[in-house]
Amino acid sequence: MQLKDVNMTADQIVEMTKKYMIETYERYPFIAAKAKDMYLYDEKGEAYLDFYGGIAVNSAGNCNDKVVAAVQEQVAEIMHTFNYPYTIPQALLAKKVCENIGMDKIFYQNSGTEANEAMIKIARKYGVDNFGKDRYHIVTAKNSFHGRTYGALSATGQPDGAIHKGFEPVLPGFTYATYNDLEAFKAACTENTIAIMVEPTQGEGGVVPATKEFLVGLRKFCDEKGMLLLLDEVQTGWGRTGKLMAYMNYGIKPDMVSMAKALGGGLPIGAMCCTEKVAKSMGPGTHGSTYAGNALCCAGALAQITEIIDRKLPENAAVVGDYFAEKLKTLPHVKEVRHSGLLVGVEFDAPKAVDIKHHALDNKLLTTAIGTSIIRMVPPLIATKEDCDKAYDILKASVEASF
Repeated sequence: MQLKDVNMTADQIVEMTKKYMIETYERYPFIAAKAKDMYLYDEKGEAYLDFYGGIAVNSAGNCNDKVVAAVQEQVAEIMHTFNYPYTIPQALLAKKVCENIGMDKIFYQNSGTEANEAMIKIARKYGVDNFGKDRYHIVTAKNSFHGRTYGALSATGQPDGAIHKGFEPVLPGFTYATYNDLEAFKAACTENTIAIMVEPTQGEGGVVPATKEFLVGLRKFCDEKGMLLLLDEVQTGWGRTGKLMAYMNYGIKPDMVSMAKALGGGLPIGAMCCTEKVAKSMGPGTHGSTYAGNALCCAGALAQITEIIDRKLPENAAVVGDYFAEKLKTLPHVKEVRHSGLLVGVEFDAPKAVDIKHHALDNKLLTTAIGTSIIRMVPPLIATKEDCDKAYDILKASVEASF
């Protein structure tokens, strides 16, 4: 919908938003009017090089033609029904997801935080079913981020940060251990621990990939102790790190894995996949959602992940991500560049990240800042080396202007 369609000015839209909406986001000074491939366009038609991808969502490109076509076709047939009748998009998507990532079962949700809530609930139900009511404890990582609903919020290992602040008391039954420290995780587990839950790469934690020793070690430890390994792949899933799922880079398989973001390509869909063994703990009445798995979102998601697979976008993410990371190391004032495919973090030697982000925005590049010193980028997986060169040039000018 364009401004001309509502006969309003950009200032009027901004004023209306501020009047009626509870604002919890830092707003950018433009209206997102259109998007295509690697670019987002404002109300004036100005193009922004999109290295944020709707926060790792638009992985097959903004308004991918095949996703748009699938949604348009489905919306004319059935958008939503309750989850009692079968639907074709649900079934096709379930098969496509499970067979391509090596999992047995899928449970649809509406978002990443809901997918993580489902993992937490199922882990605890599995503990009760197999070991008794005391096997409920879950160990997660410090500096993690699992979402903003209460279970996911409580699992997020930032007790002294803004995520928990003002919302205490959080739910009991969680302990936080140092990421990439296998011995710390082992020490945090007790006889009541049923699961360990981590991100294969911490995104909000500063773009920190797990070491192979850490993830392989967690898998082995969970097997030894009869515990479940839960992987939060809301941000890393569906090609971001060079494989369809990040755990494929490590040669392991979790008991449960959450996903969202790139799964829907802009539609509100998340999911939790698990093994047959874990799925047995969930039956009628144990969990549910009115909108989750609706036909429209499933149709769009099926087109999205088909594009990701058929166009070999994970492979592109691996090659282009390595290229971009190496180039970013030559920026002035860089302390460290960390990446996993096209999940890229640039840490600077001074707290200038917000200034750099704003200067880049002024020069039509979309990025974000983590804390005060890290710029994070998660562009669509269709990004080319030429796109990375453009982003680099803007970042270089932004760094020079900010220091």
